Amino acid sequence: MIRFAQSLNTHGKRLSHPRTMVTTAGGGSSAFSFRDALELDDLLTDEEKGVRDAARQYARGELLPRVTEAFRKEHFDVKIMREMGELGLLGSTCPPEYGGAGLGYVGYGLVAHEIEAVDSGYRSAMSVQSSLVCSPILEFGSEEQKKKWLPELIKGRVVGCFGLTEPEAGSDPAGMKTTATRDGTDYILNGTKTWITNSPIAHLLLVWAKVSDEKNSIRGFLIDREAVKQGKLTTAKIEGKLSLRASITGQIALDDVRVSAAQSLLPNVRGMKGPFSCLNKARYGIAWGAMGAAGFCFEHTREYTLMRKQFGRPLAHNQLQQVKFADMMTEISLGLNAALRVGRILEGGKVPVEAISLIKRNNCGKALNIARVCRDMLGGNGISDEYHVMRIANNLEAVNTYEGAHDVHALILGRAITNHSAF
Repeated sequence: MIRFAQSLNTHGKRLSHPRTMVTTAGGGSSAFSFRDALELDDLLTDEEKGVRDAARQYARGELLPRVTEAFRKEHFDVKIMREMGELGLLGSTCPPEYGGAGLGYVGYGLVAHEIEAVDSGYRSAMSVQSSLVCSPILEFGSEEQKKKWLPELIKGRVVGCFGLTEPEAGSDPAGMKTTATRDGTDYILNGTKTWITNSPIAHLLLVWAKVSDEKNSIRGFLIDREAVKQGKLTTAKIEGKLSLRASITGQIALDDVRVSAAQSLLPNVRGMKGPFSCLNKARYGIAWGAMGAAGFCFEHTREYTLMRKQFGRPLAHNQLQQVKFADMMTEISLGLNAALRVGRILEGGKVPVEAISLIKRNNCGKALNIARVCRDMLGGNGISDEYHVMRIANNLEAVNTYEGAHDVHALILGRAITNHSAF
């Protein structure tokens, strides 16, 4: 078991996607790669390929060797944020003037794909920092806020978190109870946020609250943990997770927390547009990331069934296994190309929210199913964390739920189809 598990780790460092010659049903032959069945690689720029390969080398070389212990111990090493920052993987779509790499959305998606191929928790930490903290500061912050926070966030020297979900407001964020009350040149915040990635280690907390003197309009507040004037701010870690154990998740409790209006309030957005625009970017990255997790399971289950022999021949020789692999390859290929298409639309301007819902829902649901099938194909070994697949399947249970549950995205699409809202 250990020998094969070790072979997964070394195999995972391969960077190329070689095409092999296969004979078609009609007797001819063509270049075909099961790793890139629809030749997505040919649609990428040289810069995008370089970004992908650098992210893959880091993920397989630095993250994969430590993820098993991290998952076992429910531990996130904050040094990972600095490592990602030094490689330019955080806030990568931000312009160079603020320290970003100035990547397009496809480049960002490729990074998410490679990081989540190792672990969804690591991708969560990266995408929260990038899409849910850097992006809203860039889009809605003052010039002073951008200059102060973006370079530090992009380098990973400051860790950020995004506080929207509450104990009684998950799929319905407009039902939030957190409030911000104006008091002279300050705001006083009260409320509780939960299931917040990075909150226990965050230096900067982006909290969304209803402002009482603005008819309960929802506004975003940048809370510098070190600059809270008075009140109590706590960010307790949520223990006992069975998913995303390699990332850190917590609460944000605000008890009369006083912050400066000039320094904290995001001045250029009001209402649900603020958090939803951030979430759409994050959901887009998740669609790429989920396919990375699915691809990892697919490749390593393939290797296992080629090596594992039962009844005198490799498991991969059996029709049942081959049908499952054909289904998985199909879904991964379609999912990746859909994500690429949405990425190109994003790079050209605004993309309909329904397109984001479509790929987030499809790719996460399909990835979860692929991971479950792969777990079953590994037999008894599939429940061992040395084989990675059950860890990935557990992670995808959360990924399929957060940032818009699978069924909620279905209702968004249903509303667009019927012109009737079911929520």
